[in-house]
Amino acid sequence: MTSLLQPPLITRLLAADRVLIAGAGGGFDVYAGLPIALALRAAGKEVHLANLSFTHLYGLPSEVWAEPDVARIGPDTAAPEGYFPERTLARWLHRHRMPDTVWAFPTVGVQPLREAYRTLVARLGVDAILLVDGGTDILMRGDEAGLGTPEEDMASLAAVAGLSEVPERLVACLGFGIDAYHGVNHSLVLENLAAIDRAGGYLGAFSIPSDSREGVLYLDAVEHARAAFPEHPSIVNGSVAAALRGRFGDVRFTDRTKGEKLFVNPLMTLYFGVTVEALAAENRYLDRLERTVMTRQIATVIAEFQDELPRQRPPRQFPH
Repeated sequence: MTSLLQPPLITRLLAADRVLIAGAGGGFDVYAGLPIALALRAAGKEVHLANLSFTHLYGLPSEVWAEPDVARIGPDTAAPEGYFPERTLARWLHRHRMPDTVWAFPTVGVQPLREAYRTLVARLGVDAILLVDGGTDILMRGDEAGLGTPEEDMASLAAVAGLSEVPERLVACLGFGIDAYHGVNHSLVLENLAAIDRAGGYLGAFSIPSDSREGVLYLDAVEHARAAFPEHPSIVNGSVAAALRGRFGDVRFTDRTKGEKLFVNPLMTLYFGVTVEALAAENRYLDRLERTVMTRQIATVIAEFQDELPRQRPPRQFPH
């Protein structure tokens, strides 16, 4: 039974004992799950963090590989390159005397990624998985005119959708509006959420209070990551952090968005929650990804699917 006093997403997570919170789209996506992870740990839950990694993990030393395609990243893990969000997060966690392991998956197709998840689930004994997306393009079903950057998100969604042995599989998106930077139309995002709601898979929306412990620590983690990678900060988490600080409009915090007009606003601090089952059922091409083993195969499948469409759903303006 859900209650107005608690978002359904949180209700489901609190019913679990051990939760794996995993960044779905690579890069800094795992940071989007940090406030929920902190809140669950404060509630006495065992929480593990993971991320689909853009770092060249295969350059890591052999002792890092706990399982095939599952790397255990800690504060002192040797970096194959400068860009290493998972290790940066591990260092921030260590600084705050929290469990500092961040599990990392290589950027691969659905088959190897699902097996990596399966082995990690068995190793940790988790009974709930929360995929987190920085932005909302994981909610795009495939027939829209703009899909954002779907390859990694869809690999993660398809991989976890096949893990029927895990009792609870959920998705949370943070950063509504940010994916306009990648061509996503957010009227269509809302239309997709309405369809998921009709199917019984929408788990509500809630914001991060800026003066909460979770909000304060999230802002600190984002600033720590920005200082570690001043030339390549997270656009998503930087936008959410700016919104949490009450900034509005075309807020400039990195040269990466030079030439673009941003619209930082309070909606960016909202989490939107859905079930993996409902989201996967709404997706128009997810079944075609089952046999993929490499990310570029996913890109090819998506392009072929869109070429076959008689028409794409065109962008729609907000009416207000």
